[in-house]
Amino acid sequence: MPHIHLLPHPELCPDGLDLEVKRGASLCASLLKGGVAIEHACEMVCACSTCHVYVREGGDSLAEPDDAENDQLDLAWGLEAQSRLACCVKLQNTDITVEIPRHTRNHAREN
Repeated sequence: MPHIHLLPHPELCPDGLDLEVKRGASLCASLLKGGVAIEHACEMVCACSTCHVYVREGGDSLAEPDDAENDQLDLAWGLEAQSRLACCVKLQNTDITVEIPRHTRNHAREN
């Protein structure tokens, strides 16, 4: 089973986190299940870019982003070559290291 290594984020996960997940699991759903309140304004249907993350390691094992993900990524704050939408990433057999950006497009956060 693959592992997600989440790098520390000052508000969402100050100490970082390691999660073991099932192959094929959604990155966004896995982080939420692990207690990380990652933004997902569109309820994980690839209609916003608030679940934008950086896949720092293991990204080569993931399926390439499709057109819908690429369209939404174009709207993400702080876009990098390692940017992905957590709602679109399905875990494979390889461990990944993920960083959540400090800012998202979602200006108002609901608690």
